[in-house]
Amino acid sequence: MERGLFGAVSGIEMLSGGMIRLEVSEAEVNNITIRFLDRTGEPTVGKTRPETILRQLTTKKGQVYSMLQGKRDVDTVLAMGIMEDVSIIPQPAGDTGKVDLVMNVVERKSGAGISAGGGISSGITSGPLAGLIGSCAIYHKNLFGRNQKLNLSLERGQIDSIFRINYTDPWIEGDDKRTSRSMMIQNSRTPGSLVHNHPGGSLTIGRVTAGIEYSRPFRPKWNGTAGIIFQRAGARDDKGNPIIRDYYSSPLTASGNTHDDMLLAKLETVYTGSGDPGSSVFVFNMDQGLPVWSEWLVFNRVNARARKGLVLGPMRLLLSFSGGHVVGNFPPHEAFVLGGTNSVRGYEEGTVGSGRSYAVGCGEISFPLMGPLEGAVFADYGTDLGSGPSVPGDPAGARLKPGSGYGCGVGIRVDSPLGPLRLEYAFNDQRTGRFHFGVGLRN
Repeated sequence: MERGLFGAVSGIEMLSGGMIRLEVSEAEVNNITIRFLDRTGEPTVGKTRPETILRQLTTKKGQVYSMLQGKRDVDTVLAMGIMEDVSIIPQPAGDTGKVDLVMNVVERKSGAGISAGGGISSGITSGPLAGLIGSCAIYHKNLFGRNQKLNLSLERGQIDSIFRINYTDPWIEGDDKRTSRSMMIQNSRTPGSLVHNHPGGSLTIGRVTAGIEYSRPFRPKWNGTAGIIFQRAGARDDKGNPIIRDYYSSPLTASGNTHDDMLLAKLETVYTGSGDPGSSVFVFNMDQGLPVWSEWLVFNRVNARARKGLVLGPMRLLLSFSGGHVVGNFPPHEAFVLGGTNSVRGYEEGTVGSGRSYAVGCGEISFPLMGPLEGAVFADYGTDLGSGPSVPGDPAGARLKPGSGYGCGVGIRVDSPLGPLRLEYAFNDQRTGRFHFGVGLRN
């Protein structure tokens, strides 16, 4: 029972010499069926294909039924996002000594719908509606009864706008490695102020992106992704006109045209620990520009980040590090940016520097205050490793960005369904202070 096995001691025989022989009957799984129920518990016709649910289960015919394994299977089916309630009922399979498993599932009322919401962009730090974003989406979470997802979304802010069509198949049919496939088309406009900010005006970076990615677990807690992405990117002024140089005459494209084209091969590896807040995380990704056409950009970009949490009595220590490097001919607005809520706190977004290389380290100690409220003290340091001048046009040098800096401060945390809500105040090495608001753990 401690192991979660479903069985019983069916007989006891006393032997000489103080020996006891126990007969143990194991409950072998004879069959597994899916039963769809409505909210009142009555049988109904389901929209999801039974085989789509069955392949999620680790419990198979011929195994000894484990209640712990069954609970994990229930959690896995719920994680599909299309079920409202899931339970497993074991029933005797006649006189065979085996059990039939019936999985009762209650589907969500509708797999399709319309949603709306809002958020905050850290890239905009001025204006009457600084950083506010509204969004709406039309979605279907269970296409063809196969748990495939289709999402059409629009986000609109003071400057930001993103229109995105995304299709995801969480588990490709016929694949035994749990490989997922995602296809995306996106048209976005984001502020270019993090690298190319200038007084008295603003510019935006427009990107048209399309790509396909495949992802699968290859070891426990490890996941890999490979894909190919096409992107066309260019800059526009506050009137919407294409521009190739910023206020300080630094180039805005690598090709010298009004836009840059690139075809990127993407590789990513992700390690996640227990999944608890503050557990270990490691992410490594690489983008390689492919020279399919002579005018397409060729560069290699690597980026890595790691996070480690340690429990110290009632307190928790969180250490994080990130770094990256770019080799080749890349757009200046794609330079690594330093400073801000998820970089070096105490500075505005992007005001420490922008470079071909970077490294950022953070140490944070959090402790309980009352109820869901936590306090925190932290210190951050970031540097472009002297690579700012190697970015085409040296946009960081033209804006007299220091290239490195540190900040330290205090904050409070409140748990929410989106992750910790963070309100922080930090001083930087220039002896100026700043409030920061963020959602979730630091990247």
